[in-house]
Amino acid sequence: MSTTHPPQPAPAPTAGADEPYDLAGIGIGPFNLSLAALAYGVPGLRTAFYEQRPAFRWHPGLLIEGSTLQVPFLADLVTLADPTSPWTFLNYLHDQDRLFPFYFAERFHVRRAEYDAYCRWVSEHLPGLSFSHQIDSVRWNPDRELFEVDFAQLDADAEAVALGRIYARHLALGLGTEPHVPEPLRPLADAHGVPVLHSAHYLDHRAELLAADHITVVGSGQSGAEVFLDLLRRRPAGREGLHWLTRTAAFAPMEYSKLGLEQFTPDHTRYFHGLDEPTRDALLPRQWQLYKGIDQETIAAIHDELYDRTLDGGWPDAVLTPGVRVRTAGRVGTSTIELHVEHEYQHTRSRLSTHAVVLATGYRERATDTLLADLQPHLRRDGSGRPLVDEQQRLVLDPAITGSVYVQNAERHTHGVGAPDLGLAAWRGAVILNSVTGRMAFPLPRRTAFTTFGLDPTTGGHRGGKLSDQRDRHPVARA
Repeated sequence: MSTTHPPQPAPAPTAGADEPYDLAGIGIGPFNLSLAALAYGVPGLRTAFYEQRPAFRWHPGLLIEGSTLQVPFLADLVTLADPTSPWTFLNYLHDQDRLFPFYFAERFHVRRAEYDAYCRWVSEHLPGLSFSHQIDSVRWNPDRELFEVDFAQLDADAEAVALGRIYARHLALGLGTEPHVPEPLRPLADAHGVPVLHSAHYLDHRAELLAADHITVVGSGQSGAEVFLDLLRRRPAGREGLHWLTRTAAFAPMEYSKLGLEQFTPDHTRYFHGLDEPTRDALLPRQWQLYKGIDQETIAAIHDELYDRTLDGGWPDAVLTPGVRVRTAGRVGTSTIELHVEHEYQHTRSRLSTHAVVLATGYRERATDTLLADLQPHLRRDGSGRPLVDEQQRLVLDPAITGSVYVQNAERHTHGVGAPDLGLAAWRGAVILNSVTGRMAFPLPRRTAFTTFGLDPTTGGHRGGKLSDQRDRHPVARA
């Protein structure tokens, strides 16, 4: 179903007591926006999605000029599940009269700011989305066999102006992640007037940071690299005053080989889900370069910028130190921050004085315990107390609850490194909608990788080859 222009926005959805929604989404980030866009094309499916923020924004503090997505433009909200949808990135360009400029630009990876603009375009035209709506509680109504969802409508000052309730057969949680601040730095990050901030808020405070005599960046993932590069480019040669620290053993490139990227396929997701819990927990940390490394272009740009500053015979005032962790931190005087650091491999300790700190220390999944407080007794958990999530993205609940609660980007412990990856958004949304409708609303590929990840053909992604299942005759011993 293709169209030149998207439909006009619809008013906020309403439902009476006898008109439950088939699916209610809580949170409107990229993943639930993808789910809503795919659901738009399913005839007869009644959906509603709610978001506390007044509008869609995607990591606004990190939309640094020139920064690009780490996935191709085909990893938009819908294409990899429904390329004929009106909500594709290409249709967005067509609607904006920018399709030919994009064609000649020959960009496979688009700017982050452009991805944000595309998602906002979808959010402003897609029916069934309600912003400035805070979900207060979720309960299961056993008499009606429906979820009760209570919400508050917010005004421009985020104050509640109206209360409401909807009913839904199923829920989809897309609560997103929140910036992670390491424990030793939390008191400084929370203190008023101290320039210690998470990279998620970088652009909001860039001018303040640049006014500092010395800046330290902590964390060597893509965000840390982009922040360091942006600061480096904006500081005068010879007076850069920069220090970049990371716990990892090196400023390492992200795994971006073609076969390496197959670990972000549905085949690998099924394989990972089929592993036992101890194996999954051991495997995830060893895959850190799949999602914590730096893309080659950014690494090259940093080195080029540093090299260019040596052309006059000097060295830039920029220090890059891997293998270091921050043990404690404190304030000295009115303008100095002191970091107590330890080298992981030399087993030595030192002190670093700086005037501002940017924490590129990643994100953590938002807890659902408060929102799902009434459902906690019905949740099944693993050996570490984390919610179990089945292969169809559903929280494992008591059989007495006949509705499903689907989760997005809250299941890395059960589904692997692809859980937060934009490239799996459309596929995962299709899995959820097929489960909600009980039919193949979206045909899914039977095979997505050349790699066969396991010996079990039902979970390893192997289809149609000659590898036979020999487990009955020759059992494989598991550690």
